Amino acid sequence: MLKVGLTGGIGAGKSEVSRLLVSYGAVLIDADRIAREVVEPGTPGLAAVVAEFGPEILDAGGALDRPKLGAIVFADPERLAALNAIVHPLVGTRSAELEAEAGPDDVVVHDVPLLTENGLAPLYDLVVVVDASPETQLDRLVRLRGMTESEARARMAAQATRAQRRAVADLVVDNDGPLEALEPQVRKIWEELRQRASDSR
Repeated sequence: MLKVGLTGGIGAGKSEVSRLLVSYGAVLIDADRIAREVVEPGTPGLAAVVAEFGPEILDAGGALDRPKLGAIVFADPERLAALNAIVHPLVGTRSAELEAEAGPDDVVVHDVPLLTENGLAPLYDLVVVVDASPETQLDRLVRLRGMTESEARARMAAQATRAQRRAVADLVVDNDGPLEALEPQVRKIWEELRQRASDSR
């Protein structure tokens, strides 16, 4: 099994890269998806978040109001750290369970947005970073995700810098260009990952 950490700044296009890798045969473990699962209604994770932040972060149906919580934590590094202290251990446990289900010849891609920030690079056999310029990130967040420029800049500022991400990268995907320029790069990386998985047997 080859364990790959996949990361990139918000708006860099990491989701598209992970989608392509899955289409080639990778086993994907998506930390963001797991982070949502562990705070679904009725979970110990949600109870812990409510205990920390108060019931006002729930919507009318008793689910987590993500925009409301996001507005709190992305404006205050201490509150963000408090949230991460609850969610990250739960995500780690679930990720390990899913990884254990993969086969010995699989390429297991861990899609981890905060890999750099949390010093997780040593957990993986290699790290793939999806890279885009801050200008490209900002444009995508405003144009495609409907954020205001100030919201987008706050999200970007809460993450590692471009240089910090590239410093932990074994392989870099340049995603400043159009979508059609992405696929050949990702296919080439997939071929290298398959080769490494084969060599490690």
